[in-house]
Amino acid sequence: MPDELIFFTNPMSRGRIVRWMLEETGCAYRAEILGFGAEMKAPGYRAINPMGKVPAILHDGVVVTEAAAICAYLADAFPGAGLAPSPAERGAYYRWMFFAAGPLEAALSNRALGFEVAAERQRMIGYGSVEDAVDTLEYAVSQSKYVAGDRFTAADVYVGSQIGWGLMSGSLEKRPAFESYLKRVGGRPAAIRAREMDDALVAAQKKAAP
Repeated sequence: MPDELIFFTNPMSRGRIVRWMLEETGCAYRAEILGFGAEMKAPGYRAINPMGKVPAILHDGVVVTEAAAICAYLADAFPGAGLAPSPAERGAYYRWMFFAAGPLEAALSNRALGFEVAAERQRMIGYGSVEDAVDTLEYAVSQSKYVAGDRFTAADVYVGSQIGWGLMSGSLEKRPAFESYLKRVGGRPAAIRAREMDDALVAAQKKAAP
């Protein structure tokens, strides 16, 4: 089918970020739910993503992996949704989306794993210290209503997802700026729909488990 968009995901993965983004675009898509382990590592799916991980999309023959890249791609592929600023106004948009995908995620993942970079080696790692990364995130969500200005964009899908996961999992401490921002972005109809869809899939998987 021309222009078909296939979304490869698991409801307990970073695919939840892309589900939210897809719902924001309003585009038609078909979700392929893959189990962790054998299904994701099977040759058929590795032809899509050699990493054997989700999420990924296949859109009219184009494969895109990595949640932040997918968000940026979808914003451009469906311009009618208004989820990307004009090219001349994309500085903050790219800055904060890829800050959240790079230094912030690495910092929070290492914190969750109990890994701490020694002070004398912080120059070797992109985020420096966890404290600096978290303080920078607070700065990002405190400068304007949304991270790229006064209009919601795909960058808010990614940053909002990181904050939502961090607060829920405890890898990110609760700060008023984070909770206020998450309330603004997480209450959007598309975000609610996406959560409900993935939560229903999680419930069904648990029910079907032996």
